[in-house]
Amino acid sequence: MSSVSQTESLPRRATPRLQVVARDGQPPADGVDAKSAHVAAVGLHKSYYKGSIQIPVLRGVDLAVREGEFLAIIGSSGSGKSTLLHLLGTLDQPDQGEVLMAGKRIDNLPARRRDTLRNTQIGLIFQFYHLLPEMTALENVLSPRMIADGVFKYWARRREHEAEAKRLLDMVGLGHRLKHKPRELSGGEMQRAAIARALVSGPRILLADEPTGNLDQATGQEILNILRDLNVREKLTVVMVTHDLAIAEQADRIVRLVQGRVEQ
Repeated sequence: MSSVSQTESLPRRATPRLQVVARDGQPPADGVDAKSAHVAAVGLHKSYYKGSIQIPVLRGVDLAVREGEFLAIIGSSGSGKSTLLHLLGTLDQPDQGEVLMAGKRIDNLPARRRDTLRNTQIGLIFQFYHLLPEMTALENVLSPRMIADGVFKYWARRREHEAEAKRLLDMVGLGHRLKHKPRELSGGEMQRAAIARALVSGPRILLADEPTGNLDQATGQEILNILRDLNVREKLTVVMVTHDLAIAEQADRIVRLVQGRVEQ
């Protein structure tokens, strides 16, 4: 793949709110059964507690995402956007309902299997990057491979892993910043490094929680261009949470959460 930094920006879609846009003649994702979707939520409920007070966040969410789709989830603060994304990524478990991937339930897997699933099949990007401050950009990108392989297996394949990490950093325009630590990087550069880290294990689903929320408008658009390029060129399924409608409208489809439910 050629470097995204050298890739001409894709034309922006003018997508009305909640309108489904089919691409390449494929059926819209909301016509896909949960069992045939790439990732799906079925009847998700989730509450949190503040002392003895129960705070409902999700109140029965149904959502199906087609393979290769770029889906944006929008909603006001407290609507449950991030909670839904965390459940889809098995970072948390629902109180009721199911999360499916390729038709198989994943939310009830043992913790070790959920960890393995996230490390191999699901890429995660967060608003605040979560890079390890003592590691260089290259080492941060390599960290999922270190965790997945263990010490001996990783060192046996370290040249292969390093070559892939360098390729990904070059792809996101950070090939010249391999040895820089997070404190030496701008916000946009840290998010680029986080994207490369999310991709190093070769996932087919990328979950992005407010990936542009901590960036200025121009830098945020650059990050979005990278995500859209990955979606189009690599057929990577992308589910992105955002509060910014202008960002959301560049996705294939928009889903709005209102008080813990999908707005119909």
